[in-house]
Amino acid sequence: MTDTTSVIHPKFHHVNLKTKQLQEMIDFYGTLVGAEVIHQFEGGAWLSNDGANHRVALLAFPNFVDDPEKDTRTGMHHSAFEYASFDELNSSYLRLKEQEITPALCLDHGMTLSYYYADPDGNHVELQVDCFGDWKKSTKWMRTSDEFKANPIGVFVDPDRIAADHADGMTFEQIHAKAMAGGYAPEQTPVEIPEAAR
Repeated sequence: MTDTTSVIHPKFHHVNLKTKQLQEMIDFYGTLVGAEVIHQFEGGAWLSNDGANHRVALLAFPNFVDDPEKDTRTGMHHSAFEYASFDELNSSYLRLKEQEITPALCLDHGMTLSYYYADPDGNHVELQVDCFGDWKKSTKWMRTSDEFKANPIGVFVDPDRIAADHADGMTFEQIHAKAMAGGYAPEQTPVEIPEAAR
């Protein structure tokens, strides 16, 4: 008998983006997260960077119009990909930097260390690592921590200084603690956080 009273929890599968720059978007997500084209046609493409049939869907219909004010309009803020370790995030940051692809802003949110990139259309893509290495622990911290309650956005960080400290032998745990104490604050704040979000 079918249960119609319980909420079944499906897994999030993919994000679908509209674009006027199909090839540029394909190239970007290939470089950023290793997404490969599963299928492409004149009006779009389906990309995947793991065993799923697609993780990023791109539609490129001729009637699409760019929105120069998308950053201040309601809608999706960003998509996110999570690495298994800080080493993977840091290595990816250094690889992308060598290709002159740098994050628009970087934050230690407390539960994740997150580097935000902008794709060719200005959509934000977060590359992150769980600061606890365990979703149950980071979820508990978010639910119960006075620190997170006081600052749910986190602190801005300088990824170059983080990479330098890691190269000098600092562990991720030490880096995370230093970040949360303001030890990697960039010289300039990339964006202003609204008071209501603090």
